[in-house]
Amino acid sequence: MVKVGDEVSNKQVIFRDYVIGSPKESDMYLTTGTIKLKVPEGSNEVLVKNLYLSCDPTMQFDMRKAMGPSRNLYYTPGSPICGYGVAKVLDSGHPELKAGDLVWGITGWEEYSLITKTTDTLIKIQHTDVPLSYYTGILGMPGMTAYAGFYEVGTPKKGEYVFVSAASGAVGQLIGQFAKLEGCYVVGSAGSKEKVDLLKNKLGFDEAFNYKEEHDLNAALKRYFPEGIDVYFEHVGGKMLDAVLLNMRHHGRIAVCGMISQYNLDEPEGIKNLLHIGFKWIQMKGYTHRNYYHLYPKFLDLVLPYIREKKMVYVEDIVEGLESGPAALVGLFSGRNFGKQVVVVARE
Repeated sequence: MVKVGDEVSNKQVIFRDYVIGSPKESDMYLTTGTIKLKVPEGSNEVLVKNLYLSCDPTMQFDMRKAMGPSRNLYYTPGSPICGYGVAKVLDSGHPELKAGDLVWGITGWEEYSLITKTTDTLIKIQHTDVPLSYYTGILGMPGMTAYAGFYEVGTPKKGEYVFVSAASGAVGQLIGQFAKLEGCYVVGSAGSKEKVDLLKNKLGFDEAFNYKEEHDLNAALKRYFPEGIDVYFEHVGGKMLDAVLLNMRHHGRIAVCGMISQYNLDEPEGIKNLLHIGFKWIQMKGYTHRNYYHLYPKFLDLVLPYIREKKMVYVEDIVEGLESGPAALVGLFSGRNFGKQVVVVARE
C-alpha cells in the first residue's frame, strides 16, 4: 500500500503534438513515469490519486494550437492530457483540502497528479451516497452545463415545446429530463436506433428520432412539432440548426452549448435561415458552465433529491483503465459512446 512520501510509478496518457481536424488515438500515447507522493513545503498544491476521468467533446479544442490561450487547458506536447475527473486527495498544502478528501475538477490523465492550479479548479465532494463517477457527469461539468442552459438561458415554461439535439449525450439527456420535470413536451434527436430507444424508453422523452435516417430535417421537425418549437438546445449546428430556425415559434429561445457537427470541418457550413431570428423575435444565446459555478450549491439542492428519488436517470458508458482512454475520447466524435463516457483509473 502506497503512503505519502513514497516514490511510485505513474502511468500517463501523453499528448503527442497539436492536431488538425479530429483527434486520433495516435495523437496520444501511454507511458509510465514516476512521482513522489508529497506536495512541496509551503505550497498550496494538492496531490491526488485519480479515480474517474471524463471524456468531453471540448477536449479536442485543447489539442489545437490555433485555439490559443482563450482555452483554459491548452495542452502541451509531451505532457499528460488533462480534463475533468474525480480524485482522492493524498497530500495537500491547500487550507481547505486534506488527505482523504474526495474532489472533482481539472486533473491529469494519469494515475497520480500534482495539481498546482487549485483555485476554482477543484471542488470538494460533500455527498458520497451517489456514485462517485456521477461527478464527471450529472453532478459535475455536464450537469452544471445542462442546469445553466435549461434554467438560466432557455428558461422553458410548463407546456412549451422543447427540442434537444445530441440528446443522448452527457448534457442532452439531462436537459430533456429537466424539461419533462417542468411539464414540457420534449423531443430529442440522436444518431442510432439504440439511442432513440434510450431517449424514449429510459429517459422519458415524449418522442425521439434518428437524424441519420431523415433525408429532410425540416420535414422531420414539422412532423414532431406541428405547432413549432419554443426552445431549442443546440449541440449540433449546421443543417440541424438551419432546419430548426424554420420551425421556431415567435419569441422562441435557442440556447447554444455546442455545434459538434462543425468542429472538425475545414470550412464550417453556412446557415441560410438566420432571417427567422428577426422575423420571429428569436433569442439565440451561447453559454458555458464556467459563468454559473456560483449556482453549484443551488444546483445540488435540485438534482441530488431527483437522483435519490430516482426521478432522474443518468446513463454512463464506462471503460476500464487509462490504456482505454484514448479510444474512448476519440470515439466521442463518431458517436461511439452510449451515454456519458467515463474512464475508470481506480475505484478507491
